[in-house]
Order: sequence, then structure tokens, then C-alpha cells
Amino acid sequence: MISRIRTALITSVGALVSASTSAASDAMPTGSNAPDVATGLSNFGIAAAIITIACILLLVLLFRGSASKVSRFVSERRGKRRLRRTLRRRSRDVLEDVILPGAYGGLTRIDYAILTSGGILCIRAKHCNGTVFGSDEDPQWKNVDGVNQQKFLNPAIQNAGRTRALQNIVPDVLVANLVVFTGSVQLAAPKCRNVIHVRDLDSYISKFVFGPCKIKDWDAVWLTVRSALLTDESSRKDFSAQLSFS
Repeated sequence: MISRIRTALITSVGALVSASTSAASDAMPTGSNAPDVATGLSNFGIAAAIITIACILLLVLLFRGSASKVSRFVSERRGKRRLRRTLRRRSRDVLEDVILPGAYGGLTRIDYAILTSGGILCIRAKHCNGTVFGSDEDPQWKNVDGVNQQKFLNPAIQNAGRTRALQNIVPDVLVANLVVFTGSVQLAAPKCRNVIHVRDLDSYISKFVFGPCKIKDWDAVWLTVRSALLTDESSRKDFSAQLSFS
């Protein structure tokens, strides 16, 4: 939409430039019929004013689009830092952006995983602003941010396969599916129990680890998880190719 508006404005500016040139030629006095004194606003002055306004509108539109992208980028980075800090305060054993063998073949990517005394949290991070609508059963959710709307895959369902892949590596350890939203977002009712905002992550982990430790051999569990990671560059390329194919 913004791209089409930009194109239209640029086209309009070009047309106005041509019109102003023509108007300037028409307005120039020639021959013996030329008046000695010109009064009032000439056609050239009107065209120049219109061009100036159009250029200002174009610049405002261009900078507005750039400012919106920068604002989203900064907001997303801030949300990720907040998520990381919360996880690091809770455990020394945290993974971020790792590739694993998929639960049903292929490869899968996990945003974050944290080992706690209650088990492992497999976290899908999602950045949004505005309001998010969706339930456990909906295959797609909708994000409404002002006049902008977009649909995306149900992150809880999406993360279920990732959670299963992690569970296959450590079958004797509880692995829980958790979706964490960052940004200025509101989750519309009915809320899913395993979908939270990053501001609630610390309290969620507190409830998750409540009670006696469920991990018998902490180091062995984490070593098993880390040994299953596919850290070579070819695996990441294969995962990217898998996404492109799908």
C-alpha cells in the first residue's frame, strides 16, 4: 500500500514539474505585447507551491515508513533482551536459536530452551504490537495493530512439534510447550494457558519449578540435549532450504 502511494506521489511530482515548466513558458511575456509590470500570483508560482507541498508529503511518507521499521526493530530487540535476561536469571543452562532433528523427520529450530528443576521449557518467541486473537484450536491467529492486520500460524501448535523433538532427546524429562509474546501486545480472551507475555515469564517459571526437583541428573540431561544439537553450517543451510521448500 505504501509502495503504491509512493509511486503515485512520485508520478504526480513528475507531472507537476512538467506542468510548471509549461506554465512558466506560457507566463513569460514575449514580443511587443508583453506588459511592463506583472501583478498577482503567476501560474509558475502556483505550480511551484504545489510541487513543494507534494515533495513535503512524499518525504513525510518516506520517513514515516522508515521510522516505523526502525521502531519495530528496536522494540523487537528490546523484547528479546528482556526474555534472555529473565531466562539467564533462572538458569545457567539456556539455549537460543538451535537446530535439532525434527520429531517427524527433517529438521526443526527451537527459539529458546531452558533447563529448570521442574523440567525443560521449550519456548517459541513471537513479537507483535496491537491485539492478538486466537484459541488453542485455531490453525491461524490474527494480529490487529491499528489499520494493519496479519494472520500467522498458531504459535502453540507450531511449537508443539519443536517440543516433541526435544522430548524425543530426553524422554524421561518433562518438556513443556510455552509461547512468549514480546512487544506492546494484548492477548484477547480466551487466553491459552501456555501463551504469555514476556512480563509474566518470571512468575510463570516460578510456578513451573514449584515443588521438589524433578531432574535426577542435571548435568547428564543437559549434556544429552547439547550433544543432539546440529551446530554445523550445512545443517542450518538444510533447515533454510527446508523452509523454502515448504
